[in-house]
Amino acid sequence: MDARRRILVVEDEDDLAVSLKYSLEKDGGYRVDTVGDGEKALREVARQHYDLVILDISLPGVDGLTVCREMRRSPEAGDLRILMLTARVGETDKIVGLEVGADDYVTKPFSVKELLARVRALLRRADRSAETQRTYSDGVLFLDAESRVLRVGGKDLTLTRKEFDLISALVKNRGRVMTREQILQQVWGYQYFGETRTVDVHVRRLRAKLGKAAQNRIETIIGVGYRFRAERAPDDQPEELR
Repeated sequence: MDARRRILVVEDEDDLAVSLKYSLEKDGGYRVDTVGDGEKALREVARQHYDLVILDISLPGVDGLTVCREMRRSPEAGDLRILMLTARVGETDKIVGLEVGADDYVTKPFSVKELLARVRALLRRADRSAETQRTYSDGVLFLDAESRVLRVGGKDLTLTRKEFDLISALVKNRGRVMTREQILQQVWGYQYFGETRTVDVHVRRLRAKLGKAAQNRIETIIGVGYRFRAERAPDDQPEELR
């Protein structure tokens, strides 16, 4: 079995797609597939496993933001990392890309070296997340997903099943904005037909149980959903700076 990381490049400019495939395979040692539109990209991700998708925002038909949002909703996507390519330089466009589920973005024109560095950083982050996804600890809050234990300040909290599933989903996706629809799908399941207000009610109850020491870990992103804010020691630098 080929153990190399698999990357899907979603880019409608043929020359750029070919160039990215060559550089990623030659310099990065990855297995790379390419598609030219969003619908094909969604079918590919549903059909087979990829570790990372390089996704252009400006695509024919279904645009990259919609593709990113749909990938995040797909159970087949798992811990897929998404790197967006954009010719747009406005801060709002970048924020929207991150809010719909992108892990990082690169603005065109870009250097291949920069792209490869960002790809490596995202995949390293994925490795670290996979190693630690069963437990999380930041000095105040401790969560063991397998044992279903949540402690704040060393004290065990009593949660309902849905409350624990909710905090587990937020912690697993820490740093990412989760829409209410994504939370419903992950916590309540794809067959749940209730209102998104259910999420708000459970978040409010969960914050009350977390108390002052940890309730601010769950951030409200107005008009979108929620994000778990991971705490980091002052001398702990982001992956890209190490």
